[in-house]
Amino acid sequence: MPTGRTVFQARGVIVSVHRIVVVGGGAGGLELVTRLGDKYGRGKDVQVTLVDRSLSHIWKPLLHEVAAGVMDTATHQLSYVAQANWHRFEFAAGEMIGLDRANRTIRLAAVPAAADEGEGDLLPERTLAYDTLVLAIGSTTNFFGVAGAQENTIALDTVEQAERFRRRLMAACVRAQNEAEAPVPSAQGVHDVPPDTAVAPAPKVEGRPKVNLVIVGAGATGVELSAELRNTAEVLRSYGLKLDPRKDVRITIIESSPRILKALPERVSGAVAGLLGKLDVDILCGDSVAEVRKNEVTTTGGRVLPADITVWSAGITAPPVLGQLGLAVNRLNQIEVLPTLQSKSDPDIFAFGDCASCEWPEHGFVPPRAQAAHQQASFLVKAIDARLKGQSLPTFTYRDFGSLVSLGKFSAVGNLMGGLIGGSMFIEGLFARVMYTSLYRMHVAALHGVWRMMLDTVANRLRRSTVPRVKLH
Repeated sequence: MPTGRTVFQARGVIVSVHRIVVVGGGAGGLELVTRLGDKYGRGKDVQVTLVDRSLSHIWKPLLHEVAAGVMDTATHQLSYVAQANWHRFEFAAGEMIGLDRANRTIRLAAVPAAADEGEGDLLPERTLAYDTLVLAIGSTTNFFGVAGAQENTIALDTVEQAERFRRRLMAACVRAQNEAEAPVPSAQGVHDVPPDTAVAPAPKVEGRPKVNLVIVGAGATGVELSAELRNTAEVLRSYGLKLDPRKDVRITIIESSPRILKALPERVSGAVAGLLGKLDVDILCGDSVAEVRKNEVTTTGGRVLPADITVWSAGITAPPVLGQLGLAVNRLNQIEVLPTLQSKSDPDIFAFGDCASCEWPEHGFVPPRAQAAHQQASFLVKAIDARLKGQSLPTFTYRDFGSLVSLGKFSAVGNLMGGLIGGSMFIEGLFARVMYTSLYRMHVAALHGVWRMMLDTVANRLRRSTVPRVKLH
């Protein structure tokens, strides 16, 4: 007999149902509700509901490709409403803003209507009841209190931010080309302008980059974005922009640690640094950002870097709301969980993915990676089933299968570990690129099944042969 049932009367019939509410439709959250929906469906005993402030899902590791313009979001976004219909769970739109543990309800913020959807809110502020609550709301950018960082940089947490970066990149390249092609005013007619008001055009400095891009943080996002941006610059030239992709577009990565990709093995870090060097990406390690202004970045080492666009990918923190729920959290607002992934403060609440602090014996804590969220989602399907049957919960064990870093069309580098090969192996080149691509395909298979994943792969290949390699508008 499932535990934690809610009993109520509907149309004169006594109904007993266990309400599972999952907050957050990221990679882990969406995989979890998909599998729970397939397992329990819209039955009388169990009700599964997904809550998210957005209406669609995109795999977060793809956002750097959206930002660089090499991926069209329309072909990779997944509607939560459609997924809920296909896999028999419910979807509730809204951002979680509160928790009432005594009454086992969460509070959702109102959903504002778009400009063309009329006045007022699309959905009002409301509450949603649960018997089992799973928090999977991911992470957000950590600006570490650096002056001007939040106001003058672009993070890559959402599709909207990635699209904003892409638009600014295109605009910066077009402006740079227009300035390069602008004719220098001749002396004829200058005598008609009073001498004290005539302004001579600023001299053009030969060899100075016309577009300056600064990326703060050399984790996977920053490194992958830098390589995709170099590819974008080269493709733009083939579409008619006459900027030299190496000389006219300068890409600089700033990293406070002694090396890039500090969370990965040193051999992987060194190989990636060498490849970025061949792509003319400047790497400044051992220096951190002191201040970000509108058009420049100042480091603690005294460097002043011109920046038409600055991307911030220097670290993550859990969303502030998690620190306001009355649950035990760490200094990054991550919910502290037991080996069962239950909150240390409330056994009816589970948390996983980037928003949870889960101990990893002899290694510290489970890292905020897509593979960890995938493993935890699979674990929670079993754990929730045991909970519904009144059985003791299993404990989660994280297995590190290695890490991969994609440098777009140029290369990929990584290491395979653990259960895959029984040890550790450094990989790069075509094999690494295939392995990296397979990670996304595994995610698609988890959401749609293997056959649909295979059809989706073929469709994307065909689509790429008929559309521009970079989104130009």
